Amino acid sequence: MCPQHSKRKWPAAVTVKMADVELMHHSPQTAGARLGSQENTGISTLEPGQKPPHSPSGKLVPIKVHLLDDTQEVYEVPLKAPGKYLLDLICQNLNLIESDYFALEFLDHRKVMVWLDLLKPIVKQVRRPRHVVMRFVVKFFPPDHAQLQEELTRYLFALQIKQDLASGRMTCNDSSAALLVSHIVQSEIGDFDEALIREHLEKNKYVPQQEALEDKIAEFHRRHVGHTPAASDYQLLEIARRLETYGIRQHCAKDREGTKINLSVSHAGIIVFQGNNKINSFNWAKVRKLSFKRKRFLIKFRPEMNSCQDTLEFSMASRDSCKAFWKICVEYHAFFRLFEEPKPKPKPILFSRGSSFRFSGRTQKQLLDYVKEGGYKKIQFERKHSKMRSIQSLPEQPTLVPKQSGEKSASTGAPSPSQRKDLGVSQSSAEDRVEQKSPSPSSSPKRDRQEETARDKVHQAKAQREPQNAGSLVCSPHVSELSLNSQVGPGVQNLSLSPRLSPDGKQHSPLMTPLLTDAACVKTDDEEEMRRKRFPADKAYFIAKEVSTTERTYLKDLEVITSCFQSAVAKDDVMPEPLKTLLFSNFNPLYKFHTGFLKEIEQRLALWEGRSNAHIKGDYQRIGDVMLKNLRSMKQLTLHLQKHSEILMELEKAIQNSRRLEAVCREFEQQKVCYLPLNIFFLRPLHRLMHYKQILERLCKHYPPTHVDFRDSRAALAEVAEMAAQLHGTMIKMENFQKLVELKRDLIGIDNLVIPGREFIRQGCLSKLSAKGLQQRMFFLFNDILLYTSRGLTASNQFKVHGQIPLYGMTIEESEDEWSLPHCFTLNGQRQSIIVAASAQVEMDKWIEDLQMAVDLAQQCNGSTSELMTPSPSDGPPKSPDETSVEHESEDDLSASRTSLERQSPHRGNTTMHVCWHRNTSVSMVDYSIAVENQLSGNLLRKFKNSNGWQKLWVVFTNFCLFFYKSHQDNHPLASLPLLGYSVTIPAESDNIHKDYVFKLQFKSHVYFFRAESEYTFERWMEVIRSATSSATRTRLLSRKESHAY
Repeated sequence: MCPQHSKRKWPAAVTVKMADVELMHHSPQTAGARLGSQENTGISTLEPGQKPPHSPSGKLVPIKVHLLDDTQEVYEVPLKAPGKYLLDLICQNLNLIESDYFALEFLDHRKVMVWLDLLKPIVKQVRRPRHVVMRFVVKFFPPDHAQLQEELTRYLFALQIKQDLASGRMTCNDSSAALLVSHIVQSEIGDFDEALIREHLEKNKYVPQQEALEDKIAEFHRRHVGHTPAASDYQLLEIARRLETYGIRQHCAKDREGTKINLSVSHAGIIVFQGNNKINSFNWAKVRKLSFKRKRFLIKFRPEMNSCQDTLEFSMASRDSCKAFWKICVEYHAFFRLFEEPKPKPKPILFSRGSSFRFSGRTQKQLLDYVKEGGYKKIQFERKHSKMRSIQSLPEQPTLVPKQSGEKSASTGAPSPSQRKDLGVSQSSAEDRVEQKSPSPSSSPKRDRQEETARDKVHQAKAQREPQNAGSLVCSPHVSELSLNSQVGPGVQNLSLSPRLSPDGKQHSPLMTPLLTDAACVKTDDEEEMRRKRFPADKAYFIAKEVSTTERTYLKDLEVITSCFQSAVAKDDVMPEPLKTLLFSNFNPLYKFHTGFLKEIEQRLALWEGRSNAHIKGDYQRIGDVMLKNLRSMKQLTLHLQKHSEILMELEKAIQNSRRLEAVCREFEQQKVCYLPLNIFFLRPLHRLMHYKQILERLCKHYPPTHVDFRDSRAALAEVAEMAAQLHGTMIKMENFQKLVELKRDLIGIDNLVIPGREFIRQGCLSKLSAKGLQQRMFFLFNDILLYTSRGLTASNQFKVHGQIPLYGMTIEESEDEWSLPHCFTLNGQRQSIIVAASAQVEMDKWIEDLQMAVDLAQQCNGSTSELMTPSPSDGPPKSPDETSVEHESEDDLSASRTSLERQSPHRGNTTMHVCWHRNTSVSMVDYSIAVENQLSGNLLRKFKNSNGWQKLWVVFTNFCLFFYKSHQDNHPLASLPLLGYSVTIPAESDNIHKDYVFKLQFKSHVYFFRAESEYTFERWMEVIRSATSSATRTRLLSRKESHAY
């Protein structure tokens, strides 16, 4: 593809300064000038600083243009007119305001589809203009269709999606394809009619092999009754934008190993495909520079993003194709990332080196600002394939473009431009949601008024707003099933923070999943103040509320096993019947019991808060009696809890013996509902006992001995302490077993990692000194052996083991002076020695402490250990420390961490191991054990550094990570924030936060503020987050194992 520029509307008179001379240039009035837009000139891509090409008078030549609705128009343009002149004519004819997303393409003389350059004369790009058919298409695909403010623009995007589906460029599974086609059909023929849809599908082909999907298309179409064409377009784009191939044009290439791949570019960065499968992506925030040399395309990364991989190289078919892809990358980056068009570099006096290409035109930020400020009149337009006439309403009528600044349009599902003010060019991604609901474009005026009245009443009652609108944009349950957010209610809008930028406009960490943005969220300050005044302020109430909030999360975790996992194994029938009986006969009674337990707790809280007419002050302001009653009943379930270790081990054996079961388990783990490694869910009932114990300890400490609830609380504590003491040893063993099993799956190149007696101690990043310098390596310390690894050549981001060092006979020496490396120490084994360096002094101290403790344990065991790797014949006899002080590694080993085929698989790229890798830190088994004790969930108000309002989210802390939900009823998180490396503090004066109970999370330039509802909850969140952001010492683990107070 050839380079092309984003469109700009030229004013009638443009002034350009060249040297000291002012030149005036007159050009025909364009659609943008006719609508009164205030715009600047374009920038030449060939000679920076040159004035834009004019539209000369002269001979007119007819040019055919194929539009998105499959009609063909002929435009007569001057022979030497630039490409922009033709594009402006088309957009003016279409009355298209948001023209910058579109472009023209054509087949060149080599029969290759290329972009029409907007600044070059058409005659210099097209050899025979009369015989060429230009195609008017979408070039820039925004991450969120809600950024498209005009109904006409969304209609054209929907036509582009329709073409991409039919051509096979956009691929998806059968369910998604059927759902997409059903919305297209709804916009074209209206409400469902069995005979009509069959006839329509027979005449029109929307996807390859459509015949097999016709029943499913009809089933989905039946659910769209009442949707207008505009609503159907909106839903079509909502589903399409979540697909991996949305807006993708693939360019053939090879990686440095010669593997055939396809490169593409999107709003978020560069994407690597193998066939139609996305195997990797490189976010703009990670990329420092893009360049090409002949047919080699180079991506240079920022040093802090990937310390051992500075540059990736791809080989393309030719220099022309390589340069074309480089140009489109430059344009995408500039359009979506920059606030304004880039300034041209000064023209060199003697000679130039490299390409002078620069993006020319409005950025998305400038386009959004222009549309927001424009007072243009909306125009009717015809839908060629629809039976209905679509009218863009006048400003005084209900429109598809929402009103300004928090007003709710009665007929829209899209956010207003002013609501998106904070976002700038950092717009929404596919994974995030805001707690905002609005009605559908399909609503009638009468229904709109009724719904608006209902919403006002609900708002006055300060309840959660969930209008039930039959014509809602999201009315089909299948929409949620196929969406990233399965719990999106009717009419929920999709506003989010871009993965390209952090909330404060800085670059994201490679592990930071996009968080929910606060744009357009309802301000909750007044509501929270009134709520605090209305609800009890006693600390015991908030302790009781912690029981309720954490019980909700625990019940959801049980549902993962009893509902989701049970359905997955039952569908494929791959689990042995004895194991299935053992597993679910033990978990189903637990789920039933805790469902009733949660109901009782919530009823008691309702009485405590005065939300019931039966409330009598004093009688119900306690929780100990409810805890005591249920914990005594729970003792009958101890037998089920004791079998959880057997369940975990039997499941692992079954997975080893059945590849089908292993595939089902791995596939289930990739589902969004399984937000943690699967085995952790099997340990949740044991962990929950410890949570009960800690909560009751805090309650007993708070109550004076004379309090009415003290005796029941102390008795409940005794009950749960007895159960916890019985199961404590089992839990410690199972935690270690679960960790070994998890590592076995994530490490390649080892044979027998899970053996009796082996204990995991620490994992983390160290820099290893080799012949090529310091190399980032991931180390895993056990009680008998030390492994070191790097990112491997796998699609699931596994780590490849490079070597192992038995701990028996190992000595540890600090060697900063010898090697002139900070935080450096030498590990001398019996057969080899290695030199490693930590990222900081505290990391070095933790490693040396754990290593010394592990060496002492190995000495006590007389060095009995198993070989995890098969020794290579080239290993030879044992080497002296002098010979192995700087170890040589093969090029194959080193390239394993530089491959382009690493794929950020769901969840696996966000595990603790990968967080340690990216943030250059470490985690010990001590930290895992403390993290188990410190789990918390509840509502928090979240605010970004440079945003104004606070947004209410349901937040769950577990496994060193914050998981964000729209509400506690959601089945899976919308986003997550790994906390390793973050600091938690109280906001400083300079942060300008004038609220109570606010804590601040910061990692480099990424800053978040969270606000709790009370002093108790504030202290609890600070406590549990500090447990994840600061490592504990080995002494704490030993005390926990040997003398844990129960």
